[in-house]
Amino acid sequence: MDEKVDQSLNTLEILIGQLQSMWQGIVSLLPSLVIALLFLIVTWIIARFATNIADRLTSKMAMRPSLRELVETLVRIAIWTVGLLVALTILLPDLTPGSLIAGLGVGTVAIGFAFQDIFENFLAGILIMIREKMRIGDYIRCDGIEGRVEQIMLRETHIRKMSNELTIVPNSILFKNPVEILTDMQQRRHEVVVGVSYDTDLEEARDVIRTALESSDATDGEKKIDIFACEFNSSSVDFRLRWWSGSAQRDMHESRDAVIRAVKRGLDEAGIEIPFPYVTHTFKEPVPMASQGD
Repeated sequence: MDEKVDQSLNTLEILIGQLQSMWQGIVSLLPSLVIALLFLIVTWIIARFATNIADRLTSKMAMRPSLRELVETLVRIAIWTVGLLVALTILLPDLTPGSLIAGLGVGTVAIGFAFQDIFENFLAGILIMIREKMRIGDYIRCDGIEGRVEQIMLRETHIRKMSNELTIVPNSILFKNPVEILTDMQQRRHEVVVGVSYDTDLEEARDVIRTALESSDATDGEKKIDIFACEFNSSSVDFRLRWWSGSAQRDMHESRDAVIRAVKRGLDEAGIEIPFPYVTHTFKEPVPMASQGD
């Protein structure tokens, strides 16, 4: 019985000794902890001043807002990385900068494999911001996604559809796939197809259509208007009309609306028919029902 009591007392003494050594370690670490915290506060102040200076410098340059945000983010990350490394060195004196950087290198490789998609989108976002194309406000099409670019972030891009829904697209999709920027220029070419009946004088129809297009305010009169007879359809000879107008989606819809109404009005006044599509119907003979005897 006395042996069990002695063993319990020894275990309690060992536990108390360990707690005392841990407390002494914490107390001895307090000055370094306070210094490290003060250094982190100084790092936060320096990061704020540095980002403000970077913002003032980039605002004087012809840089896109997304690229300016990228520069500020990189400056902030660089300052905080250095500050955290120095704070860890102060807190743990045995931890040298060389061993810390080596450990970060191994950890970075492991983290890179674990968060491959996140880093891929992050790097794609940086490259998208650096290149001059695809600005905020552009109307784009990419991999079945269509809408106006509302915001370009480091990991994702926000695209607003014409029906006002918001699509959040990972930047790797926009970087890997072809992106069609419809508003890259102030104007783009639009087209529509119109058909006239087979008994129509095609030269007269072309002149009527050209007059209608040239008289419309929805087309750019300084650029060439194309009118091509393009196809023998089932009930009409089709013309392909091409003209230049604004590149925005609303400009495109308004321009097509004005052109179609002007062409329809011109052809009606000239007595030229726009035929209905000729549709053939196949009639099947009714199948006689089998008699009960069969």
